[in-house]
Amino acid sequence: MSKIPVYLMPGLAASTAIFERIALPTDTFEIHLLEWEIPMDNESLTDYAKRIADKIKHKNPVLIGVSFGGILVQEMAKYIDARKVIIISSVRSNLEFPRRLKIAKTTKAYKLIPMNLILNMESLAKFSFGEKVNQRLKLYEKFLSVRDIRYLNWAVEQVVLWDRTVVDENVIHIHGDMDDVFPIKNIKNCVVVKGGTHIMILNKYKWLNENLPSIILETKKEANVLL
Repeated sequence: MSKIPVYLMPGLAASTAIFERIALPTDTFEIHLLEWEIPMDNESLTDYAKRIADKIKHKNPVLIGVSFGGILVQEMAKYIDARKVIIISSVRSNLEFPRRLKIAKTTKAYKLIPMNLILNMESLAKFSFGEKVNQRLKLYEKFLSVRDIRYLNWAVEQVVLWDRTVVDENVIHIHGDMDDVFPIKNIKNCVVVKGGTHIMILNKYKWLNENLPSIILETKKEANVLL
């Protein structure tokens, strides 16, 4: 019996290092890591998704995406006959966006985000924001890999302007009940991880390692019962 190929896509600007603690049974699954690439000039999310999808060389893969990576794998599924699409700490349509993202779309306030601050975590950490914030900055410093301003501007815009309004009911959604980026009050029909935050791929890896195998192998009927 051949192994099931599982492709993992990290969140916005994140490196594949966020998956360093994700371990699936090697007798059943074969993990492949996808990375962000710098977008071409005026490249749409649809075209970008097709370009990344072309890197997948296995038939019927499982696509797993985190945050913006979850949005991307849903777009990639238009070009791939995927065995299953699973999103973590993400959304299945723009109707699940928090109010601030909807306002950002209307006002185009996202264009005012100082991307240079994101690029220079070292300078940002020099200021005192309190221990909790500094710990998060250290995490971002470790896992933020794409520091190209063109990519960051493009990625933020693609999230805010994502136009999907109809949910693909076949997509399995795993979400933490303490997610502060995509609050669970706006999320429907998901597998809830208690205590899970937006970065639960890092600190809830034990739950994911225990439950992902069965979620991947479940039939659609079984998955609907779980949801």
